[in-house]
Amino acid sequence: MSTETMQGTGSGMGAGGGEGQKVALTRGDVQRSFWLWTFFSHANYNYERLQGTAFAQAMTPIIRKLYKDPEEIKAALKRHLVFFNTEPNVGGIIHGAVIAMEEQRANGADIDDDAINSVKSGLMGPLAGIGDSISQGTITPILLTLGIGIAAGNPTITGDGNPLGSIIYLVLEVGIMLALAYFFWMQGYDRGRVGVMELLRSGALDRFLTGAGVLGNMVMGALTFQFVHVYLTLHFGIPAGGGNVTDFDINRDLLNAMVPGLLPLGLVLLSWWLIARRRMSPLWLLVVLVVVALVGAFPIFAGPDTPFGCESILNAFFQPAYGANGALGCGAAPPAS
Repeated sequence: MSTETMQGTGSGMGAGGGEGQKVALTRGDVQRSFWLWTFFSHANYNYERLQGTAFAQAMTPIIRKLYKDPEEIKAALKRHLVFFNTEPNVGGIIHGAVIAMEEQRANGADIDDDAINSVKSGLMGPLAGIGDSISQGTITPILLTLGIGIAAGNPTITGDGNPLGSIIYLVLEVGIMLALAYFFWMQGYDRGRVGVMELLRSGALDRFLTGAGVLGNMVMGALTFQFVHVYLTLHFGIPAGGGNVTDFDINRDLLNAMVPGLLPLGLVLLSWWLIARRRMSPLWLLVVLVVVALVGAFPIFAGPDTPFGCESILNAFFQPAYGANGALGCGAAPPAS
């Protein structure tokens, strides 16, 4: 390559390496930026710029390597202090692409501030939705199911409760999220802006997102069956001949006999309908559920002489296993302490 060509390449906008010199980032530079973002993406989260200051901080190792002129360094930091907000793990693909663009700009490519900001503003919304669906909608519920099952003593896993459940969840959550974040960050840098755009246009992430959504719904269904309990304590006696009376429990002998878990499923669908269709606040829904559960746990219709465990129709949300063999109804009074 001739000297004239080299000078032309290095004399473009923001040529940090000077005439005739190429500025190249090392893997370590990109990794330092990644770790800054990983630990401090929400350290200065604010209503004016959200993650803007964290983005600028993560770019500091890159800017110091690419630009030597103080004015260019100031300009580079300033353009990365604009409003920015996305899911921090999958959204790291934006950072990688921007780092690649900054590297090209420092070596003379015709990339201005608007081009860089358009990539950030154009991708942060879609990738936030994709990232939330993958992390919060799929990975975290699956790992929570595993951790809670171990901690609560799921008989299919450990047989007894085990404090390792919380530790296993923490280790897997951190490990998987870090691996996911690093993968997308490096994919953004290796592919650059064009590669990221092509990846989004190809529909590969959309197909992955659809599969992740299906898997997440399956996991939530399993969580519902295992951890959501709704009981009706309405029961009555049916003459069985010979003076015998068969206890008929509405929850056990009718609803669960037809469709096991029908009441918990109905509660989950009702909660979804209130939040998604009626725009009810999740916080208010939680308050309502807690109040209903507290009222349902109190033996409203039990008299002072009623044996322990004789419950009203409203009284079995918290203690469903009264009576012989866990059957709902009247059980023996607890021994005096």
